Amino acid sequence: MSIVIIGGNDRMVTQYKDLCKEYRCRAKVFTQMNGALKKKLGAPDLFVLFTGTVSHKMVNCALAEAKRCKADVARSHTSSLNALREILEDYCASCPNKETCSDCQVH
Repeated sequence: MSIVIIGGNDRMVTQYKDLCKEYRCRAKVFTQMNGALKKKLGAPDLFVLFTGTVSHKMVNCALAEAKRCKADVARSHTSSLNALREILEDYCASCPNKETCSDCQVH
């Protein structure tokens, strides 16, 4: 499973990626807006938007790409590890292929 995290704290990028690895997910983290963000997002399974630490322009760009590639979107106002953990738990709990999905058989 692949995840794109939009927003968050610059110093926590490694911690976000490590937590996603625990859930067998590949993660890309974008805390700052750059010119080629749209090209770098790709087609992930899940977009995580930390709305408290991100610009409206980045949110709009991420939502447009999520709609284009039909990805799920999870929003959180806080950008803590616990917030990301809850999002990953909820996403794995709602997985329609939970029994056969190797990503969701973590715990």
